[in-house]
Amino acid sequence: MNKMNSQPNFVLEINDLRLDFGGVRALSSVDVNVGKREILAIIGPNGAGKTCLLNCISGFYRPQAGSIYFQGQDITPIPAHKVAKLGIARTFQNIELYSAMSVVDNLMAARHLHYKTPWLADFLYFGWTRKEEVEHRAVVEEIIDLLEIEDIRDKTVHMLPYGLQKRVELGRALALNPEIILLDEPLAGLNLEEVEDMARFILDINEEERWKVTCVLVEHDMGVVMDISNRILVLNFGYPIVDGPPEEVQNNPEVVKAYLGEEDLYATRR
Repeated sequence: MNKMNSQPNFVLEINDLRLDFGGVRALSSVDVNVGKREILAIIGPNGAGKTCLLNCISGFYRPQAGSIYFQGQDITPIPAHKVAKLGIARTFQNIELYSAMSVVDNLMAARHLHYKTPWLADFLYFGWTRKEEVEHRAVVEEIIDLLEIEDIRDKTVHMLPYGLQKRVELGRALALNPEIILLDEPLAGLNLEEVEDMARFILDINEEERWKVTCVLVEHDMGVVMDISNRILVLNFGYPIVDGPPEEVQNNPEVVKAYLGEEDLYATRR
């Protein structure tokens, strides 16, 4: 795909993506565009290739074919740390925090990607370094307020309940100042109250003018997916089978078949 053909209203464009592991094809012919400030949900049965797609976008996997454009730039060959610096953050199925550090320190660690002062100035803590530190801490304080984690700010992460760790991980992704956040099962393992809180936070970072973050989430909670998503991409065995608004997807026969199997699909029609 030529850069000049890249649509400015799409923050992310994925074209004919293919990912193989040896003789196993994890993704095939995946085409999807994500608009600015959109919430795109990626759903599908276990093993459908959902996390593989996020790993390709974030630079953890390199696909065998196809292209991924972010804000008009081809990021397909770019490694993960450079993709993050461009403005794509993510959370993980298995929480990936610095467990021996405090909540505040975890959030500040993400801010270091944006530090501009040289390492020697950081070490000596000169005036410009001090000013920059204050600016980064101000962003972290905004995130702490947004996610309602003031009470745990100084607690060591490994001492926190799972639901709060999930919240901190979302905060760390947000601390990167991303254009897009990739959320890999952000609601997994949460109780009902925590699910409601997390769904609200996702809507807040997407809708509030201060953040305006585009969200791509892999999630199994269909109730939340239908409530907060603008669009849903359905994968099955690595192939995209449906891409559309929630009301079109939920009763689509191909989606029902993918989740329930052909026999159950026939049963639902009787």
